[in-house]
Amino acid sequence: QVQVVESGGGLVQPGGSLRLSCEALTTLTSIYEMGWYRQVPGKQRAMVANMYKYGTTNYDDSVKGRFTISRDNPKKMVFLQMNNVNPADSAVYYCYAQIDPGSTRYWGTGTEVTVSS
Repeated sequence: QVQVVESGGGLVQPGGSLRLSCEALTTLTSIYEMGWYRQVPGKQRAMVANMYKYGTTNYDDSVKGRFTISRDNPKKMVFLQMNNVNPADSAVYYCYAQIDPGSTRYWGTGTEVTVSS
């Protein structure tokens, strides 16, 4: 079983920065994939970025060049550095951990990001 816990959300001004953190609490020693989705009211959850164990990353086009995903594999953590944010980035951000290819994704409860002046 894996418990996923996010932190770091909050209020940030347009053009500002925020760093989200996520930890997978598990006795397993490695996690294949970790990443971030976000959701706004009335819309489906959408992928923001993900990162595989060996370093490959993927980003949604809307955040390329502004957000950076990184991992600390021994600590089973993933981070999302958000720079130059804008109001469209306001959402609840969810972290997930996937132990093996094609296996169940374990999700956190979300951390809210609000971009507003």
